[in-house]
Amino acid sequence: MKKLSKNYKVALAKIDTAKVYDIAEACKLVKETSVTKFDSSVDLCFRLNVNPTKAEQLIRGTISLPHGNGKTKKVLVVTNTKLEDAKASGADYFGGIDMLEKIKTENWFDFDIIVATPDMMGELGKMGRILGPKGLMPNPKTGTVTMDVKTAVAEIKKGKIAYRVDKDGNLAMGVGRVSFSEADLADNIQAVCNQIAAARPATVKGTYIQKVVISTSMGPSIKITFSSRS
Repeated sequence: MKKLSKNYKVALAKIDTAKVYDIAEACKLVKETSVTKFDSSVDLCFRLNVNPTKAEQLIRGTISLPHGNGKTKKVLVVTNTKLEDAKASGADYFGGIDMLEKIKTENWFDFDIIVATPDMMGELGKMGRILGPKGLMPNPKTGTVTMDVKTAVAEIKKGKIAYRVDKDGNLAMGVGRVSFSEADLADNIQAVCNQIAAARPATVKGTYIQKVVISTSMGPSIKITFSSRS
């Protein structure tokens, strides 16, 4: 059994584990129960009643959080046709085949996300075994395959994030930092809850969202409830 630290025990004592908190209460509590000296990430996790092996129940998409998530992502734009736009977009790196060769020959991964124009997808497809396992393959469904690289990079830099349910029906994403105000955290969490609730597949029977919790890095989980609103 994992030994709990003194700070974790103190934090856990502040939480009624039998209670399901509303978002406002949970945001106040999650800030009080951070157990790290650094500015911890605040993570939101869902347990969904879905079968991701069925295409219509594979919950995935992107969301631009109202207040970002406190993380700065390094963006690589891969293009032959929009190099000037890529240069002006604020991307950390940009180029064409040369960037793909750098990844292959130097095992270079000093970036978090790739934005690509459609003309490069043939070459990127050849690198599926390298990029796929790292979750770096661009996809039109997440807005990372596009001719409008300026907009794509701007949205990512502002906090647009991708999400995808795992094989067990769990979905998790960072929604802020402990340093965020309670109101900003609540806005971000509500936005995500609204979007996940709206994504309920028509083929799901019974309770769709079975459990929702928030927690900080290495901190205890807090169960939450919410009312979906636009």
